[in-house]
Amino acid sequence: MFPGLTAEEIAAGLDAVAGELLQEAGIAGPPVDAQELARRIGIAVASDDRQQGRARYVRLGGRRGRSSRAVILLRPEPRNERRHWALAHEIGEHVAHRVFAHLGSDPSEATPHAREALANQMAGRLLLPTGWFAADAPALGWDLFALKRRYATASHELIARRMLELPAPAIVTIFDQGRLHFRRSNLPGRVPPPSAAETRCWREAHDHGQAQETVEGVVRILGWPIHEDGWKREILRTEVEMEPVGWAD
Repeated sequence: MFPGLTAEEIAAGLDAVAGELLQEAGIAGPPVDAQELARRIGIAVASDDRQQGRARYVRLGGRRGRSSRAVILLRPEPRNERRHWALAHEIGEHVAHRVFAHLGSDPSEATPHAREALANQMAGRLLLPTGWFAADAPALGWDLFALKRRYATASHELIARRMLELPAPAIVTIFDQGRLHFRRSNLPGRVPPPSAAETRCWREAHDHGQAQETVEGVVRILGWPIHEDGWKREILRTEVEMEPVGWAD
């Protein structure tokens, strides 16, 4: 996304801008209300039920002698987390130039894909600011349900994925309707398929609808059911204390 910069440097630039925005808005702790954040940094939010996407960032031209105004057009969305994510993403679009400035990059050279990726990463850092989340996650035992109560405007999936951006080695696995949907790790090398212990933990969460914990050797597996009417999702976090045999390619 930014040639010549390491992933750590890019992350630091994103974290810096996210921290600046929250400080400017006077938001000192979770949960982050994305609509209130937008209002406090001077972005208007308006409803638009005709657009295809969830949200769209625009600048409306001002009248004579007045500058344009930043506006986020938001499609009505019944799910709270999706509404906050959509708003946080568009705020990321609004402040993209500040990230480029922090990283010493020319925004005119960025591809649309790079700007989209930047906005996504910024959204995650606004709803789950790295400094707060890095302290809260281990303090709460990486309990997804406890973290969801604290960061209510972020989805369970976003919280789980953000865990992989912290140093503690882990694998995050998501099953939707009984099928593997997502499996990634923050460790180098190939991610192995779910182990027998992970599969047992998942089945228990899926079948009984209760949070699970399994310990096998140096591995602790946490499983959470995210069940709704007509839909079953389970999220696993596998904590690895040492590199398992056969992990590397």
